[in-house]
Amino acid sequence: MESLRHINTLILGAGAAGLFAAIHAGGDTLVIDHARNPGEKIRISGGGRCNFTNTRTAPECFLGANPHFHKSALARYTPWDFLDLVQRHGIAWHEKTLGQLFCDGRATQIVAMLVEEARAAGATLSLETALVEIDRDESSFRAVIERGGRRETIRAARVVVATGGKSIPKMGATGLAYRIAEQFGIAVTETRPGLVPLTFPDRFSGLSGVALPVRAQAQGPAFDEALLFTHRGLSGPAILQASSYWREGEEIRIDLAPDGQLAEALRAARRSDGRKAVTTVLAQHLPARLVDAWAAEHPMPGNMADQSDRAIDALCESLRDWRLVPAGTEGYRTAEVTLGGVSTDALSSKTMAAKTVPGLYFVGECVDVTGWLGGYNFQWAWASGFAAGTAIAQGG
Repeated sequence: MESLRHINTLILGAGAAGLFAAIHAGGDTLVIDHARNPGEKIRISGGGRCNFTNTRTAPECFLGANPHFHKSALARYTPWDFLDLVQRHGIAWHEKTLGQLFCDGRATQIVAMLVEEARAAGATLSLETALVEIDRDESSFRAVIERGGRRETIRAARVVVATGGKSIPKMGATGLAYRIAEQFGIAVTETRPGLVPLTFPDRFSGLSGVALPVRAQAQGPAFDEALLFTHRGLSGPAILQASSYWREGEEIRIDLAPDGQLAEALRAARRSDGRKAVTTVLAQHLPARLVDAWAAEHPMPGNMADQSDRAIDALCESLRDWRLVPAGTEGYRTAEVTLGGVSTDALSSKTMAAKTVPGLYFVGECVDVTGWLGGYNFQWAWASGFAAGTAIAQGG
């Protein structure tokens, strides 16, 4: 026989957004997750140190069909609010480049903090627990959950869906949120991998491991960060950022000398090292293996003394406007986020509640709001979880 339990709020997913919603939703809240441990994506993030927010968070750092939807939640829960929570728990942190904040220690400190806060707020956590089915009648939601072979029916006035997207399926990502949305008649926009390496079969295998600072751009803003050649194609922060704006068949543009000093340096070398080969001088400014590969496709005959200003300018222009068409991406297997998701047209930007299904909320990655690399997606998880949780606590 299935047991029956009545609660105020059922939260599906014990990740960043789900735990944060639980912290603010008040008591009589049950958080379930099929994983053995809470916050698994938090644990592996930032090389195990969790890039938990970004001080440069701004609306333009997020993608979605509605470029204004996320403004409300992000304005009401800022990076400084989360940093205050981190400091109150005595978690040491540091800032890296571009506003990225990391733990000095391990990412598990953030997980422990969230679990502690959720339990202090009156939430119960049930791990290794699966959602079997969910529906709704006029008064409440009915969810059947299963743990250890035993099933239980939950009656909840409110349900928060915080099960994430499709990225990193080995961590348990299933796309459950989208199925729940569609079950309740809520639109889901096209989903695709974001913050993901781009593939170029067999093209760059000889350059695998080479890295350098670049400016990379698809059909969106340009990103000045590192590029990494892999045996499958291109990766590194600059490529991951650009990938979120890339579509199949489109080209990407890469500036291999983004500081703008290369032409001047080559002209200086023509005066001081005129007998040296162009590739020898170029390898003083770019990785040698990259220069060799570039020269194989773009012959650079003669020594530096043989190069006219026009030849130097042409070389630099080609290096600073390298155009490539990727074959594809590495997919959800390595994607850090899922682009697209639950349509923001169907949600309240203030509360994250579904407009047509009273008591149903969607937060975090499953929503059609995707941040840049560097802590922005965690900030969206905190902000959207806070929006839903506080709305529930206030009787919304």
